[in-house]
Parts: sequence; structure tokens; C-alpha cells
Amino acid sequence: MEEDLTLEDSTVPSKSTYTIEILQILKETQQQHGLRHGDYQRYRGYCSRRLRRMRKSLKFLQGKRNKFIKREITEEIVTDVRFLYLPLIHSERAWGHAMQLKQEANTEPRKRFHLTARLCKAVKYAEELELLSRSAKCDARSKLEAQAYHAWMRGTLLFEREKWQESIEAFTTAKTIYEKLAEALNEEQRAIYLQRVEEIAPNIRYCAYNIGDETAINDLMQMRVKSGGEMSSNLDILLAQTREKQAATLSEVTWRGRTVPVKSEQIRGFFLSVQETDKEVTAAPDVESKISVYESLLMGCKDALQILRDELKADGNAKQRTQRAESQVSGVQYLYTYVTYIRLTKTIERNMLLAESLKENLVGSQTFTENRKVTKPQDLIRIYDIILQSLGELPLLPGLENDEDIQLEVEAKTLKSKAFRCFYLARSYASIKKWRETSALYEQVLTYISGALELFKKIRTKPTKTDLKELQELLNTVNGLKYSAHASSILDTEAPIAGITNLEISDNRPLIERLEKYQEVESVSSKKPNLVTFPPDFKPTPQKPVFFDIALNHVDFPSLEEMQEQKKAGASIGGFLRGWWGGGKK
Repeated sequence: MEEDLTLEDSTVPSKSTYTIEILQILKETQQQHGLRHGDYQRYRGYCSRRLRRMRKSLKFLQGKRNKFIKREITEEIVTDVRFLYLPLIHSERAWGHAMQLKQEANTEPRKRFHLTARLCKAVKYAEELELLSRSAKCDARSKLEAQAYHAWMRGTLLFEREKWQESIEAFTTAKTIYEKLAEALNEEQRAIYLQRVEEIAPNIRYCAYNIGDETAINDLMQMRVKSGGEMSSNLDILLAQTREKQAATLSEVTWRGRTVPVKSEQIRGFFLSVQETDKEVTAAPDVESKISVYESLLMGCKDALQILRDELKADGNAKQRTQRAESQVSGVQYLYTYVTYIRLTKTIERNMLLAESLKENLVGSQTFTENRKVTKPQDLIRIYDIILQSLGELPLLPGLENDEDIQLEVEAKTLKSKAFRCFYLARSYASIKKWRETSALYEQVLTYISGALELFKKIRTKPTKTDLKELQELLNTVNGLKYSAHASSILDTEAPIAGITNLEISDNRPLIERLEKYQEVESVSSKKPNLVTFPPDFKPTPQKPVFFDIALNHVDFPSLEEMQEQKKAGASIGGFLRGWWGGGKK
């Protein structure tokens, strides 16, 4: 049965000391019964069934079917290690119910009261387990495991109650015990305890931030970049809660020389996350972590745009005010334009990051390795198509139609992206040896590069050294490949001509039809020589003429009616006589 796990298998007879590997058993149980997918209801149901089976096997039922009689677990009753698992599973069941309520509390805030009550119950059972483990029947490891579990559960309760100082003390106690246990165990068991330490660290830093440590938010961002999976989602929640508190001080935003008030707290939190994105991307160790940062920002951008869209619909007079003053859009509309601008620019940055990662394993690059997936030029062409689409939407945003700086910047970046797209399009044609198209595309790349260089030199609002450097490197590369494609096209043209001059046409006719020409052919000296055509081909022969009497229809024959009547009258008497005398027989 799936639910019969290590807890039942660990049944042992009464002995002097017991060992309870609490964290290891709980991790295995949680992974096998729902928490791999965040299904706390399934895990809670498993704990209930587990308790029923354990009490029945230990004959420690609390009353009968119709009557409840509570039975306390004391040190004297503990004659089997499974008695120590009863408060542990009770605590896990209450904790699983609390986590289920926490997921539902996003839409039903009243459930937070029930959540706190269930966590109190979990702490109570964890404390009972710790008291039982202090007896001489448990070894030192079991005592430390029980203390750490109780401290962690108590810290979780205080964290939900927002008692930051007490929560940080409880989490620090649990973290210290788990670190000491990890040092004393082998490598396989050590990983589980170090993972629990990593899960506790963000909660400690968040508590420190709420106490007054302003540097804690930077530590949380670094943890978010380096982590993954469930821990990453937990850190996102902590960062969102931190930004909500910081957003209270952000009342307005300035962009393109115009200051606009920000009323929504969610929009304020989004602008704070935009400010921190550059730091997170810089601190990210690899490309995947950087893309993860961009993805989380774009999801927040989507929510912010929806909020502003609803505000625009609610403000029915915004369109009239915009029509009165065409030179300046409303504040909400300007915020909407700013958030859309952020979405488009960050999407472009993310796609550029993807393009750079794909270039590393392009055939012919210095970083090419066979172990990774080979990048085709067509993959980069698709990415630059998406970038060009985003750049095309930027100049059309409301309020930016007359902004010359943005128009110039977008035009320069568009030419740069077209140059790179055209370059990889030429590479794709070169891979199938279409050299004329390749040479023409390289010439077009040079045209785009020259136009982009001129525009980037005119931009004064932003530094363009990186763009100029990339264009210069592309220019040097194209100048070399252009002549290479031209030479390859000449070589491919001369090769067929040389082959045609040396081409010998073989005559497969039978020998009797080519007696005037000498040719050594293996078909003559083989066992079945091709001497004549057999069977011979059919030849056309003259046909016997066919005559048709076409004059018959135009001939008038004489009338024979009189002769036919006379013959009929004479035959009547002669026929009678011949019949009488037997003359009718021939």
C-alpha cells in the first residue's frame, strides 16, 4: 500500500534508546503524498489515515466508536518508537491544514484566523514531542531533531502573527541546530538539513528587515536569484510583502521630465521592483537566473497594466480632457504609457539576452561545444523578428509621438536589429550554398550598419558605446564573409563548366545500329551482349483498301411489281399439282 511508509517499517521492540530521524522521514513523506505539487489537502488526509492506523496497531485508541476518551502519551507509556511518532504526525496534520488555508486566504481573508489556530495546534504537538524526547529513552540526535522541529514550527506561527523579534529568535535556534546536525552526518543525509537551513534563511532576513535592518532586502534579492523551485516562489512572496511596505513612501514617479502621482499600492510596488531589477540581473550567476528575473518582472508588469486599464475605463472624462489638451495626456494615461514602455523595453532586453546565449553555441563561434544543442541561424532570425516587433510598438505609444529622443533611439535600434537579422539570414543562405543571395544580403547588412552608426552618434541622452562596439564587430565580420561568399560563388560556377568539358556521352544503342562508330562497351563482351534489338520493333505496313458503295443510294431501280404478280398467279395451279404428285420434294 502506498501509504505504508517508513513509520510502520520502523517498528522495533522496546529497547533502551530510540532514534527519530524527524526531518528525513517528514521530507520523504511530504514528497510522496502531495507536497511535490503543493497539494496540502492530500497530505493532511494522509496524516489523518496514518494516525488511525498507528493507534490501531498500538492498541492506543481514544475511546470507542460512540464515545471519545482522551489518552495522554507519557514517558511510561512509550514502549515503542511509534508512540513518539503520534505527536509528530498530529503536528504535521495541523501544519498541513494551516498551509492549505494560507493558499485559500488570498481570496478569503477571514481564513487567516483559522490558519493561526491550526498553527497553534501544530506548535502544541511539537512541544509535546520535544518533552517526550527529553527522556532517557531517546538518544541525543532525537532530542536535537525534536528541539529544531519545535523551534521551526514556533517560528512559523510567530511569523504569521508578525511578531518579528520572537520569530527571528525561534528561526535562529532551528537554523543553528540543523547546521550542527548537518556537520555530524554523512553527505547523503547532510543535503536535507542544509536545504532546511536555506529555507529558514529568507524568513530570518525578512524578520530582520521588519525590525529595522534596511540591508535585508538586498540579501533577499540575492537569495531569490540563486534559488529555484518552491524556495524561489516563497522568496517572491517575501519580496512582494517587503515592497508593499516600501511602496507606502513612493507617492509619485518622474519620467521624461514629467512627474505623475501614483495612487495604487500595487503600481508603487511594481515601480520598486523595476528599480531593483538591474541589481538582480547584475548579481545573477547565469543566463537562466537572469531570464527568471525578467520573467517575474514582466508578470508584475502585466498585472500593473490591467490595474491602469481598469482605472482608465472608470475615468470617463479622461478622453474628453485629452481631446481638450492634445499636447499632454492625462496622468493615468501617462502612467499606462510608462508601464507599457517598461514592458516593451524589458522584453527587448530579455530577448537580447536569449540571443546572446544562443550565439554561444552557433556553428563557427569560439564557444561552440558539441555537448549542447546546436544553434541554427533560423533561431536567431525569429528572436530578432520579435525584437523588431517590440521596437515598432514603442513610437506609437500615447504621449511619445512628438518625443524626438525616443524616436531617434528607436530608429537606431531598429536599424541595428535589422542588421543582425539580415546577417543571420545571410548565414542561413550560406549554409545551403546560395552564394548570390548571401552576397546581396551581406551588402544590405553593411547598409543597415552605416545607417545605425550615424544615428547612434546623434544620441546624447543615453550611452551608446556598447551598441557602437557591437556594430563595429559586426562590420568587420561581414567584410570578411562578403568576399568569402563571392569567392565561393565563383568556384561553384567554374566547377560545372569543367565537368561538362570532360563529360563523355555513352551510346547505349545496339551494336548493329552503331557499326560506323567504334566504342569499347562492356555490354558487348558480357554474357548477354547488346548486339541487336530483340524482339524487333514493330514497323508500319500498308493496309488493304476498303471500298464503300456510296452510289447505291442514288440509283433508281425499275419496277418489278407486274412480274411478281404473274409469278404468284401461275404458281398457284402448278404448286397444287406438284404437291399432289410428290413434285414438291426436292
